[in-house]
Amino acid sequence: MFCTSMIDVANDLNIPCYLYFASPAAYLGFVLHLGTFPDTESVDPVDSVYSVNELTTVPSFANPVPSTAFPLFCINKTELGYSCFVRHAMRYKETKGIVVNTFRELEPYALDSLCSSYIGLPPVYPVGPVVDHVGPAKWHPNRSGHERAIQWLDRQPDSSVVFLCFGSMGSLNRAQVREIATGLERAGYRFLWVLREPAKTKLELPNDYEKLEEDLFPEGFVDRTAERGFVCGWVSQVSVLAHKAIGGFVSHCGWNSILESISYGVPIATWPLYGEQHLNAFEMVKEIGLSVEIRLGEGNDLVLAEEVERGVRELMDGGDSELRKKVKEMSEKSKKALMKNGSSYQALENLMSILLVS
Repeated sequence: MFCTSMIDVANDLNIPCYLYFASPAAYLGFVLHLGTFPDTESVDPVDSVYSVNELTTVPSFANPVPSTAFPLFCINKTELGYSCFVRHAMRYKETKGIVVNTFRELEPYALDSLCSSYIGLPPVYPVGPVVDHVGPAKWHPNRSGHERAIQWLDRQPDSSVVFLCFGSMGSLNRAQVREIATGLERAGYRFLWVLREPAKTKLELPNDYEKLEEDLFPEGFVDRTAERGFVCGWVSQVSVLAHKAIGGFVSHCGWNSILESISYGVPIATWPLYGEQHLNAFEMVKEIGLSVEIRLGEGNDLVLAEEVERGVRELMDGGDSELRKKVKEMSEKSKKALMKNGSSYQALENLMSILLVS
């Protein structure tokens, strides 16, 4: 996404250049759409790209998109982040093609819009889902913690556990941890909760809590949920999602996490944190209809316990719910897309045929 300088390298070497876009097709359309706004230099510094609570038409989305779903770099046209994204996006048209980690059955509207609404865009090849089904469990330093989590899952009934994981960059402060704990206890479901503490400086990454002290949670929470809950640090997310005990996934909505969850037929409750995750969540809930939405409290920077309880119940209640059926159907479509004559197989075949004669 940010390596467009390689286009110049390819041109110097007189070889074709293709872009691999690891986010969804809908987000590709969003980034390309940014270039339709006035030059940043001509805009008043206090003028935001999108007004608060404004609904905006973006060609790659079927529904108007609320400004609250936009990444932070969209807040102000004069910010370096905005101009950087626009500059890179405009160079995408200089490539010979764009390879996207998605599949036609998942994002038909977005993919069609890229062909019809973006003049001068090169061919788009949806070749996904590209998912690492092995994961890093064998070499990760916290392998023993992962193994304990899997052993715990082995003792749980099928589709009975809600899995909470917010990605390698996702972390929660103590106030939010207590709200989640209260909501999980009230919801009454089995849970596997991956918990990481915020980085101490801007140069550090979030870490596993060195010790899960009882005072991190509401009083008595650990004892009351000991029989149905497991709180831990790092686990191999893909290995957990593949486990038969998992019945739902509370996710930060990173695109890889979404594709992994779809691949294994696990419904998602959306909890986006940063970047394009809010747009991914909007697409999953409003555009595709494969997820439950968990919302911030109005005027609050926390997701309250009541909302956690509601979201988990909606995600897990009813093993034969319409949502669960739709996710299982999409899971089957994701597999067929990669098989011979499947949509992604054919897209990759088309790309390879062009590369072989280039």
